[in-house]
Amino acid sequence: MANNAVETLVGTVVLCVAGGFLYYASQTADFGGGSTYPLTANFFKADGVGTGGEVRVSGVKVGTVSEVSLDETTYQAKLTMVLREGVRLPSDSSAKIASDGLLGGSYVAIEPGGSEYFLEPGEEIEYTQGSVSLLDLIGKAVAGTD
Repeated sequence: MANNAVETLVGTVVLCVAGGFLYYASQTADFGGGSTYPLTANFFKADGVGTGGEVRVSGVKVGTVSEVSLDETTYQAKLTMVLREGVRLPSDSSAKIASDGLLGGSYVAIEPGGSEYFLEPGEEIEYTQGSVSLLDLIGKAVAGTD
């Protein structure tokens, strides 16, 4: 009889831990839906950013990358992002590919501009800066070239 009580207690603890993980996942992932709108941006180099990557404004996650494709006329990486409906960006905002430290992943960092006009759903962020490769920088430093 004591063995059944221990098994029941262990089972309850496992279920509570699993419930905690599910709660954490639902809070950190965008399961809840909510209203979003798309924006696009073209980059010469988009290393490390993929579908599902974060889009941040001032370090705060405001959206995700929904699609990465190649613009076949300009040969630039075209990123389609979905942002939360309440986040309105000035039309002269800029986007760059940034990384979380030396070994961290890449994300899209948006710096809001000062325009009084805002980007509408489906519009393009015109001012962009692609990713910077650490290996390219080290190679340039070693070779002494610009």
